[in-house]
Amino acid sequence: MDWRRKDLLEIRELSREEILLVLDTAESFKEVSKRDIKKVPTLRGKTIITLFFEPSTRTRTSFEIAAKRLSADTINISATTSSVVKGETLKDTALNLESMQPDVIVIRHSLAGAPHILSKILNSSVINAGDGSHEHPTQALLDLFTIREKKGKIENLKVVIVGDIAHSRVARSNIFCLKKFGNEVVCCGPPSMIPPYLDTLGVRVEYKLESALKDADVIMALRIQKERGGVSFIPSLKEYATFYGLKKEHISLAKDDVIIMHPGPMNRGVEITDEVADGPYSVILDQVENGVAVRMAILYLLLGREQ
Repeated sequence: MDWRRKDLLEIRELSREEILLVLDTAESFKEVSKRDIKKVPTLRGKTIITLFFEPSTRTRTSFEIAAKRLSADTINISATTSSVVKGETLKDTALNLESMQPDVIVIRHSLAGAPHILSKILNSSVINAGDGSHEHPTQALLDLFTIREKKGKIENLKVVIVGDIAHSRVARSNIFCLKKFGNEVVCCGPPSMIPPYLDTLGVRVEYKLESALKDADVIMALRIQKERGGVSFIPSLKEYATFYGLKKEHISLAKDDVIIMHPGPMNRGVEITDEVADGPYSVILDQVENGVAVRMAILYLLLGREQ
């Protein structure tokens, strides 16, 4: 199939075929990162702007590396170094940037829907790098890519997502993505961190970690979203770690070939112990590596095909 979208805003609107196109394209680009000279001329002459209103290490850096490996020019802007601190609106910031003729604007914002607003007023392609508690589509795509790479399939798996589901855009995007391929998705966490709408998405809820992990193919740990008030929904971090922190003894409850995932940043000793994060079942660093290939694929599909 052909990619016909101007923007990448959310997983929910993508078809199975579009998701598979991203994964297959990413697979062809992953080899570039293994070369001595990690660069191809695919997007030479294109300009990518990353506009981040929230902190980021993995997403921002991998978008920049992805663009540079495709030979695009990159400009990085954070809210603290932009005219936003002088009172400029998001709309005016975006319109001023577009007047400089960029091809793609990658945005992360605390406001859910911010990328959607920009996509309606900009001619440049807009990529959602995380908007509030709404979605984080590129994270879900790289997670699915990693699952396919490690498990050999992306269908009929039991995937357990543990943590602050209510405030997690990663959880939402992964639920939408995984359910499109017929997977069993189980969400586990304190009742205060489980949103009431999950049953409408075909998700099973468990409040006891041991019950949730039984026969799991994939375990995905999420951090508590402190910046969105997540800590106020639990008595203490210590109590959360006691009941919902992934520990070595939990792994035996899952399938023998289970993989452990985490979108980062990790709060070691809270949602995951060192033994699990650094253990043989962990694919956390593989997720980071695959993020570059997936974001290369997205930039190529948005821009490269027109060439």
